[in-house]
Amino acid sequence: MNPHFSRRNFIKTVGALAATSSAYSQRVFALPAKRKIGVALVGLGYYSRDLLAPALQLTQHCELRGIVTGSPEKIPVWQKRYGIADSNVYNYDNMHQVANNPDIDVVYIVLPTSLHEKYSIIAANAGKHVWCEKPMAMTEKECQNIINTCKKNKVQLTIGYRLQHEPNTQTVIQYASAKPYGKIKSVIAHAGYAGGGPGPNNWRGKRAMGGGALYDMGVYPINAARYTSGQEPIAVTAKLAVDRKEFFSEVDEHAFLTLEFKSGLMAECAASVGKNMNVLKAQCEKGWYELSPMQAYSGVRGQTSDGKLLNKTIVNQQAKQMDDDALAIMEETQVLVPGEDGLADIRVVEAALRSHGSGNGRIVL
Repeated sequence: MNPHFSRRNFIKTVGALAATSSAYSQRVFALPAKRKIGVALVGLGYYSRDLLAPALQLTQHCELRGIVTGSPEKIPVWQKRYGIADSNVYNYDNMHQVANNPDIDVVYIVLPTSLHEKYSIIAANAGKHVWCEKPMAMTEKECQNIINTCKKNKVQLTIGYRLQHEPNTQTVIQYASAKPYGKIKSVIAHAGYAGGGPGPNNWRGKRAMGGGALYDMGVYPINAARYTSGQEPIAVTAKLAVDRKEFFSEVDEHAFLTLEFKSGLMAECAASVGKNMNVLKAQCEKGWYELSPMQAYSGVRGQTSDGKLLNKTIVNQQAKQMDDDALAIMEETQVLVPGEDGLADIRVVEAALRSHGSGNGRIVL
């Protein structure tokens, strides 16, 4: 498959999902009874502990059945809270043995970015479907290795871009093809938070592990620019910056990118782990529309230049994401966010690093 992901097919898929979003609960109960998809979480840090595991309790088609951890002290806590059997507990050395476990259908990789390739490949070679958190991997080559391994083993691969399952974001994605306000002229996509700075042993402060604003938050605005425009960028110019050098000795605290598209559209993207920013805006020939906040865990909202409110609600973004992905497995249909989508963002990230390294020069993709 051409590594340049087809936005036309993507937008068509999103449109079909969004058309049924308002009737999601009815669709769930109309399905014939099937065994729930058994999920094992790999990595039990904040995102698994506070967001994914609780969200799995809200899903209709998934069930938390397994864990993979390198921290033995966490095991009894998780077993007590979620009723996980001893036979479904693994560490990073024996994770490959999940191949012999029929309870587990999906392995969800929730580790530092530098470990995504290794453990996604272990999961795929074990014959399990792979859900991989974003960013997909450190390099385009690593992303392609994950894609190839999943294809070889005939397992589904999806990347954890929860926002593409969120209904107001799906409306923006539909606008890319429907063009209700005319041709899109420019896009602004900013995502960041005012963090306290990573500690000395925190992976988010280490370049080799995927730390820094560009990797940690950059895929939000990059992905948003791509799905809002419905196009793939042809060039990028980037600048990385640090304000608090005592925290960010290895990595960037802020990232500023200009993406160019073949149509002439320009996207101004920014990411930060030191400043709050949370907006997505498309300026068009006949008006505009925006989401603000555009990447919050809840409460994504927006408006248009003619007064429409983008204010659909769902109970839980991660639950919706995982149910959509479970249905794709159960019904053997295309996942909403395949590996090619994650690869496309990492292609931009790598080009942005080259741009900054060359003195903020324009890099052709």
